Amino acid sequence: MQTPAEQRTAEQRTILVTCPKALPPFLRAELEALGLPARELAAGVETLGDMHTAMRLNLALRTGHRVLSELARFRADDPTALGRELFRLPWEEIIPVDGHLTVDSSVQNDFVNDSRFANQKAKDAIVDRIQEQEGRRPNSGPDPIGACVFLHWRGSDVTVYLDTTGAPLTRRGYRKMPHLAPLQESLAAGIILATRFDAATEHFLSPMCGSGTLAIEAALLGLGRAPGLLRPDFAFRHLIGFDEAAYEALRRELHAQAKKTLPRRILASDNDPEAVEAARQNARTAGVEDHIEFSVADFRETLVPEGPGVCVLNPEYGERMGDAGQLAETYAAIGDFFKKRLSGWRGYVFTGNAELAKRVGLKPKRRTPFYNAKIECRLLEFELYQGSRRQPKDNGGSGAALL
Repeated sequence: MQTPAEQRTAEQRTILVTCPKALPPFLRAELEALGLPARELAAGVETLGDMHTAMRLNLALRTGHRVLSELARFRADDPTALGRELFRLPWEEIIPVDGHLTVDSSVQNDFVNDSRFANQKAKDAIVDRIQEQEGRRPNSGPDPIGACVFLHWRGSDVTVYLDTTGAPLTRRGYRKMPHLAPLQESLAAGIILATRFDAATEHFLSPMCGSGTLAIEAALLGLGRAPGLLRPDFAFRHLIGFDEAAYEALRRELHAQAKKTLPRRILASDNDPEAVEAARQNARTAGVEDHIEFSVADFRETLVPEGPGVCVLNPEYGERMGDAGQLAETYAAIGDFFKKRLSGWRGYVFTGNAELAKRVGLKPKRRTPFYNAKIECRLLEFELYQGSRRQPKDNGGSGAALL
């Protein structure tokens, strides 16, 4: 006979996978590729599954941040009602008394001004329930080092989730050596997916590689390596009923699916030797150093294999790292580089500055919206062929067509 914890583990539930703004279309495609139903939301994608599904999603997803398994829904008109309803749930069957509990929340109502108050109220109710049933209570705190609970409280409607992830999935664990203004791993993966990069037939080029995130994510994608295999821990491992054998079997399955080699080349370069060394060390930690060719070079001088291929540049755009007025020459040089060196390739510029983007001097075929933190950005796609350069017109426009 199954224990209550085992029954809960096998039960089909709504699973909400959260992600940053603009990434839901790519996340939905990932879920559908895994054979799961997917309903796209503003800040995530909903699907259905059991705890084994949640484990697979945590290991396999590239653009997701947290995998939340729905536990309960109820109404609460104030913090007292919230605590009362949470106390009714069988937490002693979910969270071990010798474990650690973290509660996080998203709250929008007239009852609570600070979500930390809701977190504290929920935490107290959960550990009080466990204390009543087991005679002891788990430790608790803000660091996601054990079991994690997430509350979504809108008006009087509360949804309680088991956060099966803990620290966001974008923290793969390989970026030990960050450089200036690194891209989040999930954003980098989304950018690569937006390029439609085909590792079987195309090279991947990352000039201005910085800490190497784009090249590393391209290698992981091309090899079919599940990024979650790099992580040492997930919150689901700290729940009662966690199936260690099933988890290890899933890890072995995903390891076996990964390719050993890439048929095409991935190249990463930067004019800063420290950035290249950081990127190389990050790639080593990610286990893909042997699949990426690193070099110290200005992007204009970087090695370009005979195409076809995908080239992604992530130049500064004046928001956080430099003066936008000094970057116009760089953007113009990108256009020249595309025209002179990348015939037959697809070129991409990821930028949050529409005025600077004009300086590339090429007409984008496609503009894909993204957000880098709170900065609205575009991934501009250029189909490159001889003679595609055009002279930018300084007509005083605002650049709103790009952003």
